[in-house]
Amino acid sequence: MEMDLSLAQTRVIGCLIEKEITTPDQYPLSLNSLTTACNQKSNREPVMSLSESEVLDVVEELTKKRFIREESGFGSRVSKYRHRFCNTEFSELQLSERELGILCVLFLRGPQTPGELRTRTNRLCGFDDVHQVEQVLQKMSEREDYPLVVRMPREPGKRESRFAHLCSGPVEAADPSEAAPVQSSPGGAERIEELEQRVAELERTLEEIKARL
Repeated sequence: MEMDLSLAQTRVIGCLIEKEITTPDQYPLSLNSLTTACNQKSNREPVMSLSESEVLDVVEELTKKRFIREESGFGSRVSKYRHRFCNTEFSELQLSERELGILCVLFLRGPQTPGELRTRTNRLCGFDDVHQVEQVLQKMSEREDYPLVVRMPREPGKRESRFAHLCSGPVEAADPSEAAPVQSSPGGAERIEELEQRVAELERTLEEIKARL
């Protein structure tokens, strides 16, 4: 199942998924509401400034891919849009609540660590701890039909690796080993050895002091 979605397309789908869950009484969205959601300055990375005509172009592209459906409310001339990206009878993609929450936030904010995903999905789904997030990410990365996420190499000075979605194609900086443990760098190994030597010297000095006393 190849998607190859653009940044604007993932932004539109992510907004529709988010609003369906968080503001169901205002869903589906009009073009104006969808444009506003796409251009939010909070909970969006990168911040975008799309015009209504640009969003409409994206909607038409996604409609051709059958990821969006246009509908009009009773007595209303305003067209509204509903996603068909997943969890519908027309979609091949069926996701759990947690999988959907993670994918939605990755669509809206790009690559993130499990800790960031736990915090940022709190309006979409619930996780008791980071370990649960990691378990869901592992499952999403090991899907037989279409892996949805991939672990990226840990950045220098960071404690956690970030995860990226694969709905826009392969991720350039993805870690091919995925769940492989992070190896200590040569510089890190030297630093550890140096600290061990200093501890040993301190222990010897302490023993000498005890002997004198």
